[in-house]
Amino acid sequence: MNKSKYLLLLLLLASCGSRQAVRHHAQHADMRPAAPVVVQQQLATTEEEEPEAEEPVRSARPLVAQVHRFPEGSWQADKQQALDALCLSPIFETTQLGLYVYDLTDSQPLYAVNAAQRMRPASCQKVVTAVTALHYLGGDYRLRTDFRTTGKVVGTTLQGDLIVRGGTDPLVTPDELLQAAATIRSQKGIQTIAGNIVYDRSMREDAPYGWGWCWDDDYGPLSALLVDGKDCFEQKWTEAMEKAGIAVQSNSLSTANNRKASSARANSEGTSLYSIVHSIDDLLVPMMKESDNIYAECLFYQTAALGGKKNAGHKEAAQRTDELLRRLGLNPDVYKVADGSGLSLYNYVSAEMLVALLGYGWQNEQIRQHLLSSLPIAGFDGTLKNRMKGTAAEGNVRAKTGTVSGISSLAGFLTTASGHTLAFAIINQGVSSSAMGRAFQDKVCQELCR
Repeated sequence: MNKSKYLLLLLLLASCGSRQAVRHHAQHADMRPAAPVVVQQQLATTEEEEPEAEEPVRSARPLVAQVHRFPEGSWQADKQQALDALCLSPIFETTQLGLYVYDLTDSQPLYAVNAAQRMRPASCQKVVTAVTALHYLGGDYRLRTDFRTTGKVVGTTLQGDLIVRGGTDPLVTPDELLQAAATIRSQKGIQTIAGNIVYDRSMREDAPYGWGWCWDDDYGPLSALLVDGKDCFEQKWTEAMEKAGIAVQSNSLSTANNRKASSARANSEGTSLYSIVHSIDDLLVPMMKESDNIYAECLFYQTAALGGKKNAGHKEAAQRTDELLRRLGLNPDVYKVADGSGLSLYNYVSAEMLVALLGYGWQNEQIRQHLLSSLPIAGFDGTLKNRMKGTAAEGNVRAKTGTVSGISSLAGFLTTASGHTLAFAIINQGVSSSAMGRAFQDKVCQELCR
């Protein structure tokens, strides 16, 4: 190789090495923890720099155009500054935050951090389930387990099948089954059933677990026929009939294992002999205050079955929520509704979406009275019983909690010292412990209530 070609080769190698060094430095720079994005926070300027015109922070939802800085000295500005300080916590170097606060009294946003970003809600998914159900079903809705027959009573014998039509009601108790059997015997005069007992589970899909539940979730199996939230209806009803003195002549009981025969009989309306009925509030209060997952799934499937489709599933329930979100100006394609409880790994919401549903529930009096009474109260009951005690938030904050591995969330309502009602949602994602998220959420609520 001559000298000129050798020098050219050295120059090329040096150039490649320089570019690699630049790329290596850029890659490491990108890996540094980023500060949390606080949408209201203003950037400091030097004396030589002209401050740039403040750009409005556009929301993904057209109903909320922007969050702006309030005049210095106003209560809103005080709250914004207090939340600014909280959002500078070192925990956000390694975790994600979705935060949205909306002033329902003045109908304007107060504060937002990553409000439109999709995150897992944990049990704050129950807010989605509750508002959707109250919107479509109404506060007067009843869950009903119906005992029917297409046969006739001859003497003391029912000539035909007894059909138990499941209402996906987890509130049914053994005592209520005993009362049903006793009433059928005493008031209808039935002491013997010549046909089969047909268990109609067609109100919901056959899937025993929620879509996207983990293999080690200790809940379920789900069914349209439950007793105390458990899938043991057939056993408990057999015991209730025996105690009431009702004999079944047929040795075969039609169950879910004989679906064709059961479905043919169950689809016939027949005559109602007895019904076990519970109100939506009976379900909603323990579902929200104690965060009962089975109760939430049962309410989820009430909305799925609203259209009358047999074996309605999670897709039908999600369609109801999508329709409501579209009505509120949100794009349902941005989110994912997988179940009613928040156990699923496939649920994705945003702080803004949760607040939009809370705000709609607040504006609708029929929804508000049922929703408010079901939410845990800080320092008093439910999953907030031991939180925010001895602070301005105690007895003030009414909110749904959420906790799964890596996620802690809180969404609900509070009243400021100035008398304004706020709807808020906080999602802490990627936390190493739920206590980390709860501590931040409590501080936000305390600052807003102070």
